[in-house]
Amino acid sequence: MDIDTQLDAVDRGLTTGTRDGADTFVQTLAQTYAAPIDDVWDALTSAERIPRWFLPVSGDLRLGGRYQLQGNAGGIVESCDAPNSYGVTWEYGGGVTWVTVRLTEVEPGRTRVELQHVAPSADLGAEMWEQFGPSATGIGWDQTLLGLAQHLSTGEVRPDNAQEWLVSDEGIGFMRGSADRWASAHVAFGAAADVARAAADTTFAAYTGAAPASMD
Repeated sequence: MDIDTQLDAVDRGLTTGTRDGADTFVQTLAQTYAAPIDDVWDALTSAERIPRWFLPVSGDLRLGGRYQLQGNAGGIVESCDAPNSYGVTWEYGGGVTWVTVRLTEVEPGRTRVELQHVAPSADLGAEMWEQFGPSATGIGWDQTLLGLAQHLSTGEVRPDNAQEWLVSDEGIGFMRGSADRWASAHVAFGAAADVARAAADTTFAAYTGAAPASMD
């Protein structure tokens, strides 16, 4: 696996917005896959395929239904426009955020997937945001796009030893690279470079239990 190639294939962005009258942080990731839009849609929405690259899922994966990812978030399917987009609430740890996934056929056999994660600014808190920054959720979403890329390119099922991979040199390198790239997105968003770098290092330490110097 070329982890840098995968990390560089993802476009990352941060902006602000509003939802239901509340200020929000908006985090966006996008990647183009060499797969037709109908196949990508099926991989993203089929209860049989989602566990192959992400996590086991239960519930009703239809508009208005409630889903639950094993050991992770659950929520409600709030919108669905197959094969173009869907939106869900992302309920985890007592908080509610929102995830929207959009698919665009770039050309026959190539599909761009954009994942947008919206979180209330007040829930994150200024101190929490400054301490951890966008890497706190960004590393996890990068891992998600990695799993989808492997599945769509090879058809492989998410390995049972995925957690072992995360603590391997390659897995740690992937998280370091993700944190560094989110630091760059944080700076583009308007953060001071030292603040963005410190937040990325703190988040990397939280994920791995160690904080070596950032890689250039």
